[in-house]
Amino acid sequence: MEIAAIDTVKGIRGLSAVDGIGLPGFSSGKDEKVDGTLFDSFLNSAIDNIKTTNKYLSDAEDEKVKFALGETENTHDLTIALQKASTALQYTVAVRDRLLDAYKEIMQMQI
Repeated sequence: MEIAAIDTVKGIRGLSAVDGIGLPGFSSGKDEKVDGTLFDSFLNSAIDNIKTTNKYLSDAEDEKVKFALGETENTHDLTIALQKASTALQYTVAVRDRLLDAYKEIMQMQI
C-alpha cells in the first residue's frame, strides 16, 4: 500500500508560517523551520507522517518475508515491526477519519 506524495502545494495567503507542525507520535527527527503558510506546513507534515507509516508497513512486510524464508529466527524484531506498523496505521486512519468529519461539517455549514 504505497501512497504517492503530493508535490508542493501553494498555501493560503495571509497566514503566518509555523515552526514544524507535527502530529503526536510521529517526529521527522529534524528541527527545521517550515517556510510557507499554515496550510502548506500542515499538508507537508501530513505527507511526512504518511511516508513514515508507509515505511513502518514496508519494514513489517520485510520482517515477515525474512521470517517466512527462514533468514531470521528472531521473533522479537518481527513482533516489534508488526506492532509499529499497526499503531502507525491505526493513528493515520484515526486522523483521516477526524479530518473527513471536519470537512463534512464545514461543507454542511450555512453561509
